[in-house]
Amino acid sequence: MKKWLAIISIISLLVVSACGPSNATDNEGIPDGDWEQVTSKAKGTKVNMFMWGGDDGINRYVDEVVAPMLKEKNDIELNRVPLDTAEILQKLQTEKRAGKENGTIDIVWINGENFKNAKENDLLAGSFTERLPNYTKYYDTESEAFQYDFGTETEGYEAPWGKVQFAFFYNGDKVKNPPTNFEDLKGFIKENPGKFTYPNPADFTGNAFLRHLLYEKTDSDLAQSPFDKEKAGEIGEDVWKELNDLKPYLWRKGETYPSTLTDLDKLYSQEEVWMTMGYNEARAEHLIKDGVFPDSTKSFLLQDIGSIGNTHFLSIPFNSPNKEGAMVAINEFLSPEAQYEKVKPDYWGESSPISYEKLDDEWKKKFMSIDRGESVLEASVLEENFIGELDAAYVEWLKESWIREVAESQ
Repeated sequence: MKKWLAIISIISLLVVSACGPSNATDNEGIPDGDWEQVTSKAKGTKVNMFMWGGDDGINRYVDEVVAPMLKEKNDIELNRVPLDTAEILQKLQTEKRAGKENGTIDIVWINGENFKNAKENDLLAGSFTERLPNYTKYYDTESEAFQYDFGTETEGYEAPWGKVQFAFFYNGDKVKNPPTNFEDLKGFIKENPGKFTYPNPADFTGNAFLRHLLYEKTDSDLAQSPFDKEKAGEIGEDVWKELNDLKPYLWRKGETYPSTLTDLDKLYSQEEVWMTMGYNEARAEHLIKDGVFPDSTKSFLLQDIGSIGNTHFLSIPFNSPNKEGAMVAINEFLSPEAQYEKVKPDYWGESSPISYEKLDDEWKKKFMSIDRGESVLEASVLEENFIGELDAAYVEWLKESWIREVAESQ
């Protein structure tokens, strides 16, 4: 009897061990097979999309536009999970160290420093964009905007979801002559104490505000240069001086700063401050329509500096349990149907990275006829003032330096 129990135990162990490694192997890297096989395996599955959830319009776009589209066309359930990108990467890093080969995240919204960290720490599944029919059909696959992300080579690890430019937004009832350059902005801040502030640079938008000031203090084309700590320190001295000079005139005299863009938007909606900002030239439209921002909200750029623009992406984590579903979902996010709805101001209103010249006449006409709203600057103005993004290393450097040089400065 004991002998038979021993044999049964050994057989059970062999079965379990055979199943374990097989699943792990299947889950490593991007799945093989043609697109028909990918879509077949994805059908009837659930895809967990982890993403920053601080904008209600963006959240509703995912939930009310793309999720139903994906369910109807591909029989895939899309589950949006709101979480800051840094926390998402921390979760993936923890799972990587623990050897967790089947995680809970299938898609992550990512770019910049976060993409660089994820790629360098092997937190992503691998190259997949050339496998997506919508990417190869409707996008300029040779574009540098898709080949590099804040100076880091993408190598197909992330698919372009949208593109944006930084803009300032103001209450037209309070601000009659919006600034056109940095000197004008400083004048406005000093003439209207307490009515301007910016998010802590640990926040993506607050950090972008500081990157504009770096541009303002140099004639160099920082976008074309790798991070140079010594050079950054020299330029930074002038930036810290400007920010410290302005501190007494900021909201709460610069003794505290909004932690996030969402916090700054609240101050703006309550008219505690008269300006906000953001990395999307059209972000105010749905907030106006939803009654969050004043109807008089308009936008402006600092034309002596320009407006930093970049592309943001969707990627697949190394331990996604449903990589086929993730690929099909991302392919749908890149479709003309989904991109068209994203450009419309009803939910999101941002620009699309899709190549209009690759669209048929009907789709091209539909995209070109979109009214983005009165708060959005003309495309020609945005194009004329576009400047490239800096090396991702500037982001962390600015976060750390600002705390020391501004937040803790007396």
